[in-house]
Amino acid sequence: MNMNVDTANAIDQYMTEVGQRARAASRIVGRAETRIKDAALLAIAAALEAAEETLRAENRLDMDAGRASGLDAALLDRLELTAKGVRAMAQGLREVAAQPDPVGEITGLKYRPSGIQVGQMRVPLGVIGIIYESRPNVTADAAALCLKAGNAAILRGGSEALHSNRAIAACIQQGLAAAGLPADAVQVIDTADRAAVGALIRMAEYVDVIVPRGGKGLIERISREARVPVIKHLDGVCHVYIDDRADPDKAVTVAYNAKTQRYGTCNTMETLLVAEGIADRVLPVLGRMYREAGVELRGCARTRDILPGVKVATEEDWTAEYLAPILAVRVVKDMDEAMNHIAVYGSAHTDAIVTEDYGRARRFLREVDSSSVMVNASTRFADGGEYGLGAEIGISTDKLHARGPVGVEGLTTRKFVVLGDGHIRQ
Repeated sequence: MNMNVDTANAIDQYMTEVGQRARAASRIVGRAETRIKDAALLAIAAALEAAEETLRAENRLDMDAGRASGLDAALLDRLELTAKGVRAMAQGLREVAAQPDPVGEITGLKYRPSGIQVGQMRVPLGVIGIIYESRPNVTADAAALCLKAGNAAILRGGSEALHSNRAIAACIQQGLAAAGLPADAVQVIDTADRAAVGALIRMAEYVDVIVPRGGKGLIERISREARVPVIKHLDGVCHVYIDDRADPDKAVTVAYNAKTQRYGTCNTMETLLVAEGIADRVLPVLGRMYREAGVELRGCARTRDILPGVKVATEEDWTAEYLAPILAVRVVKDMDEAMNHIAVYGSAHTDAIVTEDYGRARRFLREVDSSSVMVNASTRFADGGEYGLGAEIGISTDKLHARGPVGVEGLTTRKFVVLGDGHIRQ
């Protein structure tokens, strides 16, 4: 499409037309049979594989432009689309196609004293706007999840991936056409102008929910300015608490993996809390392991007594999402102090306890108010794929509608259905 939308008025008009087309397409996709949606997903996967050379060539244009503009190594890494990455996109589409279709499922059907039956049916949200940065694979993942859940999608990728996203969008259009679904079921915004984002998040008449994926600055802006409901999380300040009734070997294994398995993800542990009754046993071992892995530790006074040379942790460290080989460590009196720390400094993303005490594990699960709460497991498991959801659109730390990893089911809602046989209310 490669439209020229230079002025604010032109962008507003363009986005309004996109929204109108998406709303019309959502009604068609919402009633599409499972086999039709799955056929589209499989056709898109095949189109991506067939267009591998084109996709990589377009991606090289983005990579060259990114290097010229000074994108850092981490952003370039997320931007690059390798042959393996193309295959992974196609495989992700096939995995979504293989998932059960939640649309139309009726649950909780019960007879009422009046004789009617009341239940709830799972239905699409309608039109989903997704705003994301860097990773071109999100274009395919988001399209797949939205389609499977019966939604139309409006996708706005980052300007740094414009060529890549256009090429992926062409493959999506091929797949939609092959399955007989409208082209407007998935629209990729074809302008790098940030005004398009502002228009998208204000189109409450045409868009039912916004999902931002990217840095904190982007998500804060969307949350502040949107007139459309937003599914999001701002920070991943994740904790592991090692209880004084933990198995020391298990505690060391979980705490080491939660930090070092991967540094730049939202489910990576950023603060380690250790009960004072076990700190002398586990911290020297963990301190050595973290040091060998190149992790910088910042600790409280008691931590620095046990591990000389550790930097002083400031108040800012307890709320920091480092996304780097840096870890804040605090020795606490007991589980109550640990849970209070999480309540004050946490971001409601993912928090874990390591303990052999069943009662304490149950209390931690019940009282820690995060989207994922774990016992004797690494926070790195907080992921749609690991939870059996397949691909995910993102993580939600909100409490309404969706919470935790958001997969296909999270992109639907429910409506009440009533079955009667000529019943009237007396």
